[in-house]
Amino acid sequence: MIIRKISIKNFRCHEQYILECKKNTSLIVGENGSGKTSVLEAIYLAMRGKSFRAVDAEILRRDADFYRVELDYENGEKILITYDNTNKKFVVGDKKTARLPKKYRYPVVLFLPDDLHLVHASPTSRREYFDRILSQIDDNYSSVLSRYNKALKQRNELLKNEYVTDNMVFSWNILLAKYGCEIRKKRIELVERINERLTEVYRTIAKNNDEVKIDGVTELLDESEYLAILERDFQKDKILGHTSFGVHKDNYEFVFNNKKADGSASRGEVRSVILALKFIEAEMILERTGKKPVVLLDDVFSELDDVRQKCLVQNFKDNQVIITSVKGVE
Repeated sequence: MIIRKISIKNFRCHEQYILECKKNTSLIVGENGSGKTSVLEAIYLAMRGKSFRAVDAEILRRDADFYRVELDYENGEKILITYDNTNKKFVVGDKKTARLPKKYRYPVVLFLPDDLHLVHASPTSRREYFDRILSQIDDNYSSVLSRYNKALKQRNELLKNEYVTDNMVFSWNILLAKYGCEIRKKRIELVERINERLTEVYRTIAKNNDEVKIDGVTELLDESEYLAILERDFQKDKILGHTSFGVHKDNYEFVFNNKKADGSASRGEVRSVILALKFIEAEMILERTGKKPVVLLDDVFSELDDVRQKCLVQNFKDNQVIITSVKGVE
């Protein structure tokens, strides 16, 4: 699927903006703060059904009553999104929905400057990164994760009540065990799939013989085991006021030559492994969906040396790529 045009109105700082996209590479050039990332955000919203960085109220231009995003594909399909400060609507053909239907969601490889700091980021940031990958290759993952988070929120609210009993949280324990096991299984499968290719792809970029892998998400529990831990930890959780065990605590750790990368890997090594991750992500998307993802690169060339820039361009030469930059990219 090739994007022909994206039109936005009252989106972030843009009162009105239109980007006519090229079939291969489109470049958005502007100073910092000029709204380049917002254009990528609008594209991502229209292709995936949600923003990668904010809620609708934050996206709406200051003092505006609505925002509008319209994405046109080369094949004639059109995605229209409107938000009136209360409700968001997706219009595809003659149908209006509150969410973008799954069959109209198109895969995207999103590359943000913060991704280059992933190795040293918080466990939460790393979870969110890999959850984003999983949502691209597994249609049900996002909904399962959403149900887990809703159950977690409800259990945590109850735990703040000094009179809460184990019976009061039991139904939420059941849901957390059910969805938590599903999430953990998919995360383990993802890590295994990435590790099958990570060292090989990394070496083609870094030109060395280092070994790289991801550790952390390894223990697969069944629902009864998961439930037993939640029940065992109830008194502790009641004191803490939150749920101390669960997949919301999962961590992904990068390991270079059997040592944790955080503190041992050089800046260049970290950038090479993140590039390798992006390439593997695109491979998995094509393998699982049969679709070449659209690639959105947000000002990452300024963070990469010439060798890694060329590697990035070469790897995505068969994809539609949209790049933002504070200056022209050769």
